Amino acid sequence: MTDPFSQPDPHLLIVDDDERIRSLLARYLRNNGFLVTTAGDAAHARRILAGLDFDLLVLDVMMPGESGIELTRALRTGRNMPILMLTARGESGDRIEGLEAGADDYLAKPFEPKELLLRINAILRRVPDVPADASGIPGALRLGALRWEVERGELWHGDEAVHLTGTEAQLMRVFAGRPGRPLARSELTEELGRSGGDAIQERAVDVQITRLRRKIEADPKQPRYLQTVRGAGYMLVPD
Repeated sequence: MTDPFSQPDPHLLIVDDDERIRSLLARYLRNNGFLVTTAGDAAHARRILAGLDFDLLVLDVMMPGESGIELTRALRTGRNMPILMLTARGESGDRIEGLEAGADDYLAKPFEPKELLLRINAILRRVPDVPADASGIPGALRLGALRWEVERGELWHGDEAVHLTGTEAQLMRVFAGRPGRPLARSELTEELGRSGGDAIQERAVDVQITRLRRKIEADPKQPRYLQTVRGAGYMLVPD
């Protein structure tokens, strides 16, 4: 008998123009406890997304028509769904472009399915949970006109929620837990669930910081709240 109180299996949308890859990934991920829907291109994905919400999107970069990066930019205007980008291109610049567009992580082809599974699980762990009962008033950090609600893991501007990706929300959780303390890139890399700490990964942290500043700073080039500490890393300085 199904437990009515158990959490539903995460539902993934895989978008890739290679039918063989779609089928292999769908079968592998279903065997590892996920619900999986597939699409062959961005247009197909848009039709599916018009009627369904997903826990995570696995998105190929290079597709005919609208690219994965273009679709990511479009989705980021109104959705908070985590996105894991797949790319056949190994240059770090292409990966950074995907992160700047709003992807939460990237994985270069060819890859082991086990690595994809680990990265998907890592991203889903970072996505903040919305509590069923939010009647209490959580502690909050003030960032000018914005407030970070600590217990909910949400950023608000007055009565309007500010859209954050799962990675941006996790960064805010990390910084909010240690306000006024500089955090090195290597610490942030570890907190975000990445292995190692090479230049590409630390550069990826810089990209996430830049994106987060655009949402919390009046002038992202002269940050007041998410400051760079020379030789030490980054530091959140709330009001």
